[in-house]
Amino acid sequence: MWKNIKAGNKQALNELHEKYFHQMCLYAHKSTNNSGIVEELVSDCFIKIWENRKKISIKISVKNYIFLILRNSIIDYYRKKQVHQETLENLPEIADESYFGEQKQYALLYQALEKLPQQRRKILELAVFDSLSYKQIAEKLNISRNTVKTQIARAYRLLKESLDPKDFYLFYFFSHKKD
Repeated sequence: MWKNIKAGNKQALNELHEKYFHQMCLYAHKSTNNSGIVEELVSDCFIKIWENRKKISIKISVKNYIFLILRNSIIDYYRKKQVHQETLENLPEIADESYFGEQKQYALLYQALEKLPQQRRKILELAVFDSLSYKQIAEKLNISRNTVKTQIARAYRLLKESLDPKDFYLFYFFSHKKD
């Protein structure tokens, strides 16, 4: 794949993007919870690869190389914002192959969440990631509590259809709470 990218094949770059985009977002999400910044940092990595493809010599795997670019981009981002050094030191190290194997289920979950309609995804994220109750979500989004309950049930149903049963039940077990 790398030979094709180096030769200027945009389809090969697109394949690389499709293969690693979600894993890279999960990695970047560990340093910032702002999804917009995460996606911008990850997208910039692919731009850098494309623009510098003729100069790049990869001695390790392509995956490790793009994650190294991402880690450096995160560090640069925080340096520009003049964040304290200890924040930069807490960035996760570049992972090895076993880490990526473990992260595949998270990437699949992330992809399934991305397929949800925008409002349904927002409601589920508020419930799961922000630990808000149905009532708090309803107040925050100015919708009824029953709408929240219905949208969460529909989100879980779609995730159950999209994910391997063991991945869905693991997600459901850790995220589900009654209101």
